Amino acid sequence: MKKVYDLIVIGSGPAGLAAAVTAGSFGLSVLVVDEQKDLGGQIYHSLENARPENRFALGEDYFYGEGLIRNFRNSEADYLPGTMVWNLDESGHIGILREDKAYQLKAKHLLIAAGAMERPVPIPGWTLPGVMGAAAADILFKVNDMVPDEPVVLAGSGPLQLLVACRLIDNGVKIAAMIDTTPFGNYLKAIPFFPQALRAAGYLSKGLAMRWKIQRGNFPIFLNAKNLEIQGKECAEEIHFDSIGGNQKIQAKSFLLHEGVVPNIQFTRLLECEHQWYERQRYWKPVLDSWGNTSIGSVSVAGDCGGIWGAKAAEKTGHLAAINIAHRLQVISSTDKEQAARPLIKELEREKAIRPFLDQLFYPGRQALVPNSDETLVCRCEEITAGEIRESVSLGAISPGQVKSHTRIGMGPCQARMCGSTLAEVIADSRHIPTSTVGHLKIRPPLKPITLGQLADLEL
Repeated sequence: MKKVYDLIVIGSGPAGLAAAVTAGSFGLSVLVVDEQKDLGGQIYHSLENARPENRFALGEDYFYGEGLIRNFRNSEADYLPGTMVWNLDESGHIGILREDKAYQLKAKHLLIAAGAMERPVPIPGWTLPGVMGAAAADILFKVNDMVPDEPVVLAGSGPLQLLVACRLIDNGVKIAAMIDTTPFGNYLKAIPFFPQALRAAGYLSKGLAMRWKIQRGNFPIFLNAKNLEIQGKECAEEIHFDSIGGNQKIQAKSFLLHEGVVPNIQFTRLLECEHQWYERQRYWKPVLDSWGNTSIGSVSVAGDCGGIWGAKAAEKTGHLAAINIAHRLQVISSTDKEQAARPLIKELEREKAIRPFLDQLFYPGRQALVPNSDETLVCRCEEITAGEIRESVSLGAISPGQVKSHTRIGMGPCQARMCGSTLAEVIADSRHIPTSTVGHLKIRPPLKPITLGQLADLEL
């Protein structure tokens, strides 16, 4: 590990790996840091340690990452796994914590490739033992070859929900029910985007194949579900909801919730990059040009932390960002930049073709965003309920920052990663205004907990 690099990449998913390999091919000194101990990000998590017998269940899309990881291993890039980033600034300084030791490094250019995070689903009972996100269950299988206690209920909406259901089926896990919260109206609203989605026919066929596998599963499927509530005494025991035919109750040992993923914007928020509201999936994302440049000249973004496009699109954005960074650092000419980028831009356009269709089809409705019950926990760290947020708004707190000062929401170890979006949605709902006008919590260092002793021993 050196003190100064041409490029420091945060994240070792498809975007980060692709960027590191491409930047290294132009002769740039590159460091990749990731909090995880294995390469691959969330999508290719623990791929190097995957068991051969799990190849069928994990699927060929997962093992596509082998080539990316192999190319990175063969590159000259430095790599720091198990490394937490606790601070960074627009001048290129980055604070990291590795093996309980704090360091400060310097980059001529920063590339943030931190990926996406699962959207919280704050329904009654979502914090009970036995309830987890579908993405978390997927990681559990990839990392530890473990599946949730059965029988399992899957509840929510989105492509990942379908993928996880198919993996559970392939592993022989007993599924008690699949509860689909996608409103019927979304299918009609998505139709105008279908012709464009045909450019990504491969994705459509995979989606249909997953639907068919689920339909053939030996478990009930409930459509257009609403008013989900998980009940139990010491752990989750059953889920109640409304669907076609009236109120339903399903008992199970594990409950997997999912309502899509959103960009991880903690780093870009900390840097105060310009952001924009994406209404079709109701999330904030950094404002980027076609090369991944942010509003800060020395900072670029690649992959799903700049907007949800999928793993292969993330890979392409990583390559393109690295080509642009090499040009900005005066390593390659404008002609070389355009020539190297041309085929990647075409591939990226093809990968993105299906996204508007999916985003409209799986548009998150109010029930996925705003808890109906005042007793539902929103901030797990500080144990703040939806009712406490509404009470704070009624007393005159009209912004996330003011509610935070009044209730301590967002002050826990996760620094509002889990509650920030729900907080904004509840405020907007209470004030009857668009969520895009509510604002957001200000992110301050440290991004993750670090002790005073570690700071005092900081190596500059």
